[in-house]
Amino acid sequence: MVGLDARGATLLRFTNNAVYALAAEPVVVRIVGSRKLRYRAHKTVTVARYFAEHGVPAIELLPDLQQPLQVGEHLVTFWRRVRHTDRAPTAADLARLLRKVHALPPPAGIVSWSPLDDVRDRVADAEELDPGDRRFLLDRCVEVEAAISRLEFALPAALVHGDAHPGNVIVGPDGPVLCDFDSSCAGPPEWDLTPLAVGQERFGDPAGRYRMLVDAYGFDVTKWAGYAVLRAARELKLTTSVLPILRSHPGVRAELRRRLEDLRAGRTGTRWARFR
Repeated sequence: MVGLDARGATLLRFTNNAVYALAAEPVVVRIVGSRKLRYRAHKTVTVARYFAEHGVPAIELLPDLQQPLQVGEHLVTFWRRVRHTDRAPTAADLARLLRKVHALPPPAGIVSWSPLDDVRDRVADAEELDPGDRRFLLDRCVEVEAAISRLEFALPAALVHGDAHPGNVIVGPDGPVLCDFDSSCAGPPEWDLTPLAVGQERFGDPAGRYRMLVDAYGFDVTKWAGYAVLRAARELKLTTSVLPILRSHPGVRAELRRRLEDLRAGRTGTRWARFR
């Protein structure tokens, strides 16, 4: 259908999307794995084209293809593979890219920020989830959304990446570029500054990483009065990210259980391990 050689493709990631690097072509293929999240394939195409038009360093769609492509029941997108350099992305790289993104008005038709929609979709699409856990997660969404509705944001609304952390930055030969636009939307820039702060508090990431983000971006979201609410929303997303693949990835169950128990008990100081 596309004329690319898929033999020897390497699986790079499999959570909400299966991401493959082709062996014979400098191409990355992303296949949406969750039925409830298929709409995001269209959004990623829109955002990638918008970034290209406005000079934001970001991964690029493979040209001359009508994307996303429907293959059976799956939506697939094709991207130019960025050749990695030896330098790992830093929080300062991320901050500089975010400043470029946040300087842009949202593109026409982009969805408004609604961070817990994905959580509800994942709960609905969960392969295995105890009814009690299902009720808890949905009730928690209602509580956090009510708190979000009362926030007064310090920064002007803009286009936001939606899942901003150094893992979504690739350092290529021409410098750092953004990737993974599944969660992009029109909303508060504070949301893009929250993941690294939560990473420091929940995963024990080095404090210097978040400080580097603050210094390069110029705003410390943890000093803003609404940070605890954004942290709660981020932790719901981090907890539910594996729900659609529980059956096929049983190794994540123990960590999922730990996170659910911490959220239930209101424990904010315990350390989590990243899903593998």
